[in-house]
Amino acid sequence: MGDFAKEVNSSFKSEHHKAFLNIKYTSSYLSNIADAVFIKSNISSQQYNVLRILRGAKKAIKVSIVKERMIEKSPNTTRLMDKLVSKDLINRTRCEEDRRAVYVEITQNGLDLIDSINVNDDRLDLNNITTEEAFELNRILDKLR
Repeated sequence: MGDFAKEVNSSFKSEHHKAFLNIKYTSSYLSNIADAVFIKSNISSQQYNVLRILRGAKKAIKVSIVKERMIEKSPNTTRLMDKLVSKDLINRTRCEEDRRAVYVEITQNGLDLIDSINVNDDRLDLNNITTEEAFELNRILDKLR
């Protein structure tokens, strides 16, 4: 990776336009790297995201809360969770008081799997930027949102 304009062989209307496309291009680049890491564990990045959320929750939480916390919003959350249930990575239960509410929690198999995934893989690590640059990048990205 290097100069974005050279990589995509393009010019841009403005620096803001270039920044927008550069963010999208970089997002795709990082997603492809992450997918290659997750595929080794037979899960998708969205499934990893659900497992990460449930690990952090430390207890069963409503599916709606998982949807809110997902990094990549998915219209197929139910199907996504069906796959995790079939792999015995999460459990799903209906609330007795409100039959519309569904709770999910990570299983021990899910915890073991998520712990085995090396998120410090060199390809996922942004070690070509300093801690200060990472802080500034986070500040700018937060400002954009």
